Order: sequence, then C-alpha cells, then structure tokens
Amino acid sequence: MSKSKTKNQKRARIKALHDAQESYSTVPHSFVFNRGQVGKNIGQLVVDMRRAMEPFTAKSLKVRQKNVLKDFVNVAGPLGVTHFLMFSKTASNVNFRLARLPRGPMLYFNVQEYSLIKDVVSSLKRHRMHDQQFTHHPLLILNNFGMQGMHIKLMATMFQNLFPSINVHKVSLNAIKRCILVNYDPETELIDFRHYSLKVVPVGMSKGMKKLIQERFPNMSKLEDISELLMTGANLSESEAELDGEHNITELPQVYAGRGNMKSQQSAVRLTEIGPRMTLKLVKIEEGLGDGKVLYHNTVQKTEEEIQEMLARKEKQMTLKAERRKQQEKNVAMKKEQRQEHKKKSLEGIKKKQKQLMGEEGDSDAENPGASEEQAAAEISDDEAEYYRQEVGEEPEEDMFPTHSKRKIKGQKSPQPLKKRKRSETRKVKPARADLPKGKRLKRDKEPNFKKSKKAERRTDRPGVPLKGKKGKFKPSFKRKAPFSGKSGGSKPFKCKNKK
Repeated sequence: MSKSKTKNQKRARIKALHDAQESYSTVPHSFVFNRGQVGKNIGQLVVDMRRAMEPFTAKSLKVRQKNVLKDFVNVAGPLGVTHFLMFSKTASNVNFRLARLPRGPMLYFNVQEYSLIKDVVSSLKRHRMHDQQFTHHPLLILNNFGMQGMHIKLMATMFQNLFPSINVHKVSLNAIKRCILVNYDPETELIDFRHYSLKVVPVGMSKGMKKLIQERFPNMSKLEDISELLMTGANLSESEAELDGEHNITELPQVYAGRGNMKSQQSAVRLTEIGPRMTLKLVKIEEGLGDGKVLYHNTVQKTEEEIQEMLARKEKQMTLKAERRKQQEKNVAMKKEQRQEHKKKSLEGIKKKQKQLMGEEGDSDAENPGASEEQAAAEISDDEAEYYRQEVGEEPEEDMFPTHSKRKIKGQKSPQPLKKRKRSETRKVKPARADLPKGKRLKRDKEPNFKKSKKAERRTDRPGVPLKGKKGKFKPSFKRKAPFSGKSGGSKPFKCKNKK
C-alpha cells in the first residue's frame, strides 16, 4: 500500500511540474531596460517597473552600454520573452517604448510625469506592501479604451497582452493581490498608469468587533461594559473611520484570506497605491521593431500621395539591401572556392617535392651502397667528438673514438676542426721594463709570474678564468698590493706599530 502511494505521489508531482512548465511557457514575459544614458531617477523608474511586472519579468537583467536592440532580440527568442519595455532620455523629454516580439508593432510614448515607489510610499500614512503580493501577476484594469480609433484599440490590445489572461470561472481570489489601472482621457489624450495593492475587509459589523476579529484590542479602560465597544465603537480614532460604500462593497464568491471574509458575505475591496505612477502620451505607432512604416502619428499628418511616396522609397531601400546581400553571398562563395583551389595546388606541390627528394636519396644509395651505415656511425662519432671539444677545449686523440671515420661521404661536408691558437697569437706580451726607454717606464709595472705548466699553455685570453671540464682552477700568482691606508699619495704598504 505504501509503495503504490509513493508511486502516485511521484506521478502527481511530475504531472504538476509538467503543467507548471506548460502554463509558464504560455504566459507573456517581458524585459524592462533602458537605452543610453538616462540618469539616476530614470534608472530607478526602470527598477520600479520591473517590480510592477513581476513575476514574469527579468528583475535582475544586466544591460551594458555597448548592447544594441538586436542583442536583446536574439536572447528573447530562447527565453520566451514577448514584450520589451524601454526607457530613454533626451535633453527635453523622457521616452517610453512598448514593443511586441518578434515582429512588432512598437508604440512610442512621451512620459509627461512620473513618480517612483519611494515617493508614493512616503506620501501615504499607512502603506501596505509585502513580498507575497509579488508572487502572482497583477490584475489589469482598462478604462475608456472602448472608443473609436485604430490607435486606441491597438493600445488596448498591447496592454492586455502584457499580462496573462484570467479565466473568471476558475480564477482563485487569493491569487489576486495587486492590480494595475490604465486610464485613457479622450480630451487630453493622456494615459494614466497606476499600481495598487488590494485588500478585502468584511463589512456589516461595528468597528469594535472588527478590532476584536483582527486581534488588535482597543483601550477599554474608560468603558463600563464591553457592549459599549461592540455597539457604539467608542474611543476609536477618526483616522480609523471607514469610507466604504456601494462603490467598493461586494459579495464574495469564494473564501478570501483574512478574518471574517467568508463566502457569500459582504466585504469591501480597498486599494492602496504602491507605485510607480506615470502619465503617458502616445506619439506614434510603427510596424516591426522600429524599422517599419508609421501606422499612426500624433502630430504629423501625411496625405495619401506622401504615404505612397514614402512606401515606394522604403521598397526601393529594401530591394537594394537584398541585392547587396546576394552580392555579398556570391563574393563569399567565390573566395571560398579560391581558397580550396589554392589548398589543392599547395598539397600537389608538396607531394611532388617529396617524390623528388625520395628519388635523389634512392640514386645516392645505388651509387654508394652501404654508405648509410657508415654515415650513421660517422655522425655518432662526430657528435661525441664535438661534445668533447666544447667541454674540454682541445682536440680528441685519434684512438679515443674508434668509430670516427675521416672518410668523406659524397654529398656531405666534413666538419672542420677548431683552429688551435697559439699563446703568442692570443696574448700580446708586453716588453720588459728594462727594454723600454727611460721616459716610458711605469711604476710597479710587473708581469704576472706564470708557472710553466700545461695549464698555462691552455689558458684562455683572460687570466684567472677557470677552465671548463677540470676540477682545479687556474690561479696566476700576482704580488698583492698593500691595502689602501686612507691617505693620499697612492697605495703604500700598511705598517702596524706594536706599542710596548
């Protein structure tokens, strides 16, 4: 029994996850970001709009200055994003663009006025906003969008598609915690955007009873009986007075969260503004994502001839663009073919050269059979002899490397031995002091007294440098000079007098 229950739980969990993924993919998603330098206040307005569009928006979207609109379009497809809300700023205006992906249209608005969430909250005595309100999408309310006009109907459709649709018969009232009001004024042609928090409270009972139900007990120290609190609502402040009436009292079809909100009971719906707040004015509507023809413009009115001329010019531009693209593709294909031909010719030349080298090697072997073995032995002995010369500094003896052959191989140059230099060539011997003329004799001009040995014959150009490959060091015997005594007049032997 427990196993079947576990299997049923797994199946129910998998089905719920699948349904959630399907429902999540069908609802609209949005990106809210800014274009260009907008400043601190507009940047905060972008953050507040992301807060209002939650939970189906990218609230941590990172935008770089080098990003272009095409980058966002490329990313939006795999993520299922359907709308872009873009803010920009000029020297005189703040602009707002609402775009539908992937083919438009795009609506251009001018932001006449705006207020941030912090401004709205600071103006209220009691604000009501918490994180649980943003776990569900807001309820959209459109007002005065049923008038005649293509641009008005298109605006209403764009605002409706920003949020998921609601089935009135299946919706849960506890999922509705917020609402967004979009109001259109036909006289001024302005659009008001408001964001409210929704609260439902029971009606038909005294204020004192509501206090008891909500677990906020009033001060009853001046009352003689609790009936005074329940019947008259004594000692309640004027700020707690209700403004409920027929405009906001309704009968609940379901049980709503909160004390006293029962089914088929009278309850009042109260709204508390959260923010942000905007006043918009429609400027124009374009096809596509900013590169199509203008469907509506608020200030510029064109005649039919001007519209046809504009369409012809646009069609000509599109034709030229298509021709340039075809020419570019043709050039790319031609360059690719040229690279392939060049590669093929290069490979053929390499193979031909390798065959020629192989033929020459075969001819040399035929002329001198057995030369390969002698050549390999000669190369080994030559390497050892060269290593000996570098390390010891002298020529090796003849019988030291028996495999060393001085026979010249055809087509190979024999290594030339290092030229042995004599001592007279490497070092110029200075004449003795007695041989010099009298005026050119130098003080303390003495030659080092070298010992006559084999080391002296093989010494390097510089005296005192150790020889490579030998344990000992060559140390010529110089007569040491006396240390400097600290007085002027040259270096003299240091004398120390012992005091008795």
